[in-house]
Amino acid sequence: MENYAIKFENVSKIYKLKKKNDGKNKSSVTKRFYALKDISFEIPKGEVVGILGTNGSGKSTLSLILAGISEIDEGTMFVNGEQSLVAINTGLNKQLTGLENINVKGALLGLSKKRIQEIVDGVIEFAELGDFLYQPVKKYSSGMKSRLGFSISLYLNPDIIIVDEALSVGDKGFAQKCLNKMNELKDEGKTIIFISHSLPQVRKFCQTAMWIEGGMLKEYGDVNEVCDHYGEYVDYYNSLSGKEKTKIRERKFEKRIVQNPQIGFWEKVIDRIKG
Repeated sequence: MENYAIKFENVSKIYKLKKKNDGKNKSSVTKRFYALKDISFEIPKGEVVGILGTNGSGKSTLSLILAGISEIDEGTMFVNGEQSLVAINTGLNKQLTGLENINVKGALLGLSKKRIQEIVDGVIEFAELGDFLYQPVKKYSSGMKSRLGFSISLYLNPDIIIVDEALSVGDKGFAQKCLNKMNELKDEGKTIIFISHSLPQVRKFCQTAMWIEGGMLKEYGDVNEVCDHYGEYVDYYNSLSGKEKTKIRERKFEKRIVQNPQIGFWEKVIDRIKG
């Protein structure tokens, strides 16, 4: 039996970027952009991994792929076990009430009415939403959405839990409550992917860390070593002038453009036909 929870082999995710018409050409220019590029890693079962990276590095794209919400374009991905994503707004129907969201989520997973009711009872107790549980999610604050999403994911009891910045909103008391619960799940041997900008949280909670930068895997290993290196990079970047930061961002962007003349040719043909 495989002892890994997740394995990536040369995985890439490509998005299309359309540039607005500059007036010189009749059609817009479409570029292909690597949100993630040629990433390989293996996460053992029961590992707690912190995912680090500056804004736009590809962390959220990685979380969507890990959760099975977004498909990869290149490479191979293996996932052993059921996974659940905890992220603000993800998986919640804004038109439904909190209670209806819990029932729909359970029904989609094919759970029995008895099991769904157990989940409802657990979520009500953990989320502490009070009467808002019976209000449409569109009326929730970001912190309340986080509470609901986090509570549902926890009580669905998945093998792999992906937490994407869900503890960055709301009150500190609830964030600590969530961390305490995740520590219980860690002791139970759950695999947890923890995406956060908070180095102290990652150091305290995770065993290993992964640094994604510019859509590429920069480092994966001991949590303190990776956090040290990432922290040094962030300090260096923040010390730069606005122009220097812009140059770095532009260089990163150029490295992520898919260089494929054949694709570019056919996209131009399609654009001209549409125009």
